[in-house]
Amino acid sequence: MNRRDFMAASAAILAAGALPASAADDTARIGYNGDFWGASIASIADAKDLWAKHGVSATTKVFTNGPIQVQALGANSLEFGYLGPGALWLPATGKAKIIAVNDVGFSDRVIAQAGIKSVADLKGKKVAVPAGTSGDMLLRLALAKAGMKVEDIEMVPMDPSTVVAAFSSKQVDAAGIWYPFVGIIKKTVPDLVEIAKNDDFYPATTFPSVFIARNDLVEKNPDLIKKVIGAIKEAQDYRAAHLDEAVDITAKQLGIPADQLKTEAGYGKLMTSADVVKLTKDGTVAGWFRAMNELFKSFGKFDTSLDPKDYYMADLYLQA
Repeated sequence: MNRRDFMAASAAILAAGALPASAADDTARIGYNGDFWGASIASIADAKDLWAKHGVSATTKVFTNGPIQVQALGANSLEFGYLGPGALWLPATGKAKIIAVNDVGFSDRVIAQAGIKSVADLKGKKVAVPAGTSGDMLLRLALAKAGMKVEDIEMVPMDPSTVVAAFSSKQVDAAGIWYPFVGIIKKTVPDLVEIAKNDDFYPATTFPSVFIARNDLVEKNPDLIKKVIGAIKEAQDYRAAHLDEAVDITAKQLGIPADQLKTEAGYGKLMTSADVVKLTKDGTVAGWFRAMNELFKSFGKFDTSLDPKDYYMADLYLQA
């Protein structure tokens, strides 16, 4: 479904005004990221027809990162999307609403060329990173832990595929990036060094990824949000019970070899919908978001942020 021409899908949405109101209300354009944790839920929902099962006429589309999806939400080009932890400052500042937690990630790394042994060795070095992503956040955390600032390195913003090319050709000294891209880089740079990872900061800092909705949908169409959450929940449970198949389904959707995703699939905390319900009810999820807010504040992303209760639609998740 994600291979459908996006312009045609947009035209179909515009034409929805000629349809009965209920049909128009059930239409959703849904974004996702091109890696296992960013794509597996949408891929399973597409492959198993879960959107339709839950009453949603969905068109899905792959993006290179979450911030671009937030821009698409703001331009009314998407109704729903996906964000990695590095972009959680966007809903925290009112740019979107979080409707569900996807997983807790452990796939991020700060990698360096051979000879660089620690984060401290990055001083003055050229470091590639996709801005506003979990790789960006891990890099900043690692620098702070080493008593350094972003200004101590030469940070070079790049999209993930460009990071792979730049690191592999040794145009950069290090990178803040995640699996499966780390695994791809290792094939050409087997002696790379992993100098920081999510585990170094867990559980004090937990990296959740999430699904988001356009702000206006919360008031205008909460029923659509609950239908989409219902499909997400069922896909989440299927992924937890059939991980190998989920890898194959996601690889097929993305058009890449499954072995590129298998390693990444092992670097996340598989959660069922029941797990997310429990962690939502006991306040754990809100605690994750508050901790992230404090981090973003320390990184200078914002001075003030919303309370998680104002951007995590916990009630809708629990009702779906």
